[in-house]
Amino acid sequence: MNDNFENINADDKDDIKSEKSKILSSFFFSGSFVLLLWIIQFIQWATGKEFATFGVLPRTLSGLAGILTAPLVHADFSHLISNSFSLFLLLFGILYFYRTSAVKVFIIIYIVDGIMVWLFARSSYHIGASGLVYGFAAFLFFSGLFRKDKSSMALSLLVVFLYGGMVWGVLPVKPEISFESHLFGALTGIVCSYIFRKNDPPPAYEWESEDYEDDEYDDGKEPEDAEIDENSEENDFRRLF
Repeated sequence: MNDNFENINADDKDDIKSEKSKILSSFFFSGSFVLLLWIIQFIQWATGKEFATFGVLPRTLSGLAGILTAPLVHADFSHLISNSFSLFLLLFGILYFYRTSAVKVFIIIYIVDGIMVWLFARSSYHIGASGLVYGFAAFLFFSGLFRKDKSSMALSLLVVFLYGGMVWGVLPVKPEISFESHLFGALTGIVCSYIFRKNDPPPAYEWESEDYEDDEYDDGKEPEDAEIDENSEENDFRRLF
């Protein structure tokens, strides 16, 4: 009995330690990326230089470099502020809930969105991380639809609640907004959610099993063989687990 209790405590401690590690690493990576955007924006403000030329300029050789640099550059602080919180929150969600797929998803959305903008977007400089925001939001939402497990579906509902209005951003509503970046980012996120739908399966908890019995820790005995003394304090304590 005591050995079982100690094993349960040890498992709980390991789970807590693992969760802390996931939270901290997810927070660090997403926070560091957003911080990088702010550092670049401060440099642009301090030097008085225009960084828009680091954006994607479709169908030009010079614009190819923007595939890597465009998401890092913003027109002004208001543009950056509008992207920062959503970018942090959505990237944190991917890193935490889809740990083994997260880096691949990040790279694919980052690169493919830029390539598609370069190929098909209007001939103008396209800058900002909003394409990533749309890609991450689409990935989180459609992952719930494709996976159909409870945690993924709950996360999908949260994304709809927080960012459902973003759907209008994929339409050419305002000429100064790169709807192409939003659209291609979202489409890439959907494709990624399907490709990686079998990665990062939700943890299988013992209590979710139909065969699970409350008295399975009863000294290794099968439920029908276990003898329980209703007056025994030890057995009362054992049934709490």
